[in-house]
Amino acid sequence: MNRAGKIGLASACALVVVGGIGTYNFVHALTSGPAGDAQAKAARTFDPSAVSSTPPTDAEAVELTRAFLDSWSKQHLGDAAGDTDLPDATAQALRGYADGLHLKTLSFAHIRSAGTSTVTPGATKVTFDVTAQVTGGTWSYPSAVAVRKSTDDVVAVHWNNSVLYPGLGDDQSLTAGRLPADTTTVKVVAGDGKTDLSTFASLRDITATIRKNAKPTGGTPGTGVAVVDGTGAGVRVLKVFSKGLAAVVKTTVDPRLQSVAETAVTDAHLQDKPAGTVALDWRTGHILAIAHTGADGDIAINGIKSPGSTMKIITSAALFDQASLTPSSPAPCTDSLMANSQLFHNDPGVRANPGSTIAQAFAVSCNTSFIKDGFHYLVQGGDASALHEEAVNVFGMGSWSIGGGVATTDPTIPADVQGGDQAAQFIGQGQVTATPLFMASVAATVRDAGFEQPVILPGQHQDTAPRPISARTAGYLQSMMRGVATSGTAAPRLGGLAGVGAKTGTAEEGDHTNGWLTAYNSHIAVAALVEGGSSGVDSAGYVVRHLLTAS
Repeated sequence: MNRAGKIGLASACALVVVGGIGTYNFVHALTSGPAGDAQAKAARTFDPSAVSSTPPTDAEAVELTRAFLDSWSKQHLGDAAGDTDLPDATAQALRGYADGLHLKTLSFAHIRSAGTSTVTPGATKVTFDVTAQVTGGTWSYPSAVAVRKSTDDVVAVHWNNSVLYPGLGDDQSLTAGRLPADTTTVKVVAGDGKTDLSTFASLRDITATIRKNAKPTGGTPGTGVAVVDGTGAGVRVLKVFSKGLAAVVKTTVDPRLQSVAETAVTDAHLQDKPAGTVALDWRTGHILAIAHTGADGDIAINGIKSPGSTMKIITSAALFDQASLTPSSPAPCTDSLMANSQLFHNDPGVRANPGSTIAQAFAVSCNTSFIKDGFHYLVQGGDASALHEEAVNVFGMGSWSIGGGVATTDPTIPADVQGGDQAAQFIGQGQVTATPLFMASVAATVRDAGFEQPVILPGQHQDTAPRPISARTAGYLQSMMRGVATSGTAAPRLGGLAGVGAKTGTAEEGDHTNGWLTAYNSHIAVAALVEGGSSGVDSAGYVVRHLLTAS
């Protein structure tokens, strides 16, 4: 609408104070009143379907914009809406602006033409500065409108939500006061309650996931101005009047051990090969550290690979529990062995020993010993799923949730293996897969003489194993794992460390091998995987040593 009374206004719109004795009545001003509405409707002659391709002159555009802003500043919303090409939508949006911001006063300054609009065809752009007194303080920002002309020379402000604030979407609005909840302000911290986990390279994705999914505690919201979507959820903060205190999600991570883990997976001996490691408190199952390198994501909790000879921990447990064997039971170590028409060999350096016991075979990691005993006592003994049952029932293998929405990959030990896989499973090959997270839990189960499901959030639900490991089996395994650390395959890295039990693993994968090592001491259980590692002790062994000596 082009009201003659609006032409020739002063260069800046007047500041109007809302509320108080003798001031303008803000509530009444949300409409222009019956007479004003009738006048506005009668004068709305801009036809949006007949827009001229010739923009208004700078003077025309500025004059119309001054009139529009003057009405808006006085909250004559019917008059302001009549100066646009969409009066009904404008009136509704201006009311929403006032309500959402709890507007007290509104003023405009520096109203000037910016020439032909590059966004709205056939329009002239007019810029101005906005100052709004809203709940919590004063908010100022630059804005602009596009002014169009109809073919019968009527000018109008082209309406869209960006008139309220530049870039404001059609389904968005403004709010002032208490800032809406924003997950980016939640702080995910270590077990010390203060160390920000996002400062650790390996934990940035985990931190973002926990921040999004876990329920924080404490914290106070800030105040200011924000953009919200149609549901009232925060989109972005535009102005902060007072800073809030971030809510906190506390995790089980030990910041000192996490720093060590970050260094461990970049040990020079690994020659930049992808590596992943997990450290647990074996008493509680609390995850103390997760670190990884490589381009394939977090291999510490999702690097699903054949675990090689670290699986002999579970194989031994099955032989003890289900075949009533002991560490001194015979387990002949031969150079090779045929099982279900598949030929198996030992790793280089393993010497044949026809008189070997299970404990001796475990210490030197003789494949043929465990295939022979596993195949004879378990598969041919009538239960091809014995290893699967031991892993599930005693070591808690299953679909874990470590908390905070953090995804982990489940290990697999199939219950219905056939052919050569019936033998390969006992040495962690074939269809058997695991992650460092699972293998750290296996070591923790042995040391604690019971399964404690790993979690990263204190108080998170922990699944239990159907059957606790027997004291007899736990004792056997602790003795054998101690032998591996002191005089067996792990001795080059872990020999001389007090109270350490361990098991190495080397797994074939395509044209290369992966190195594994899982171990515990009096404080932690840890496992590491190095993709392309020549052997467990000469790759993963360096990673594990860092963590055991630091703990």
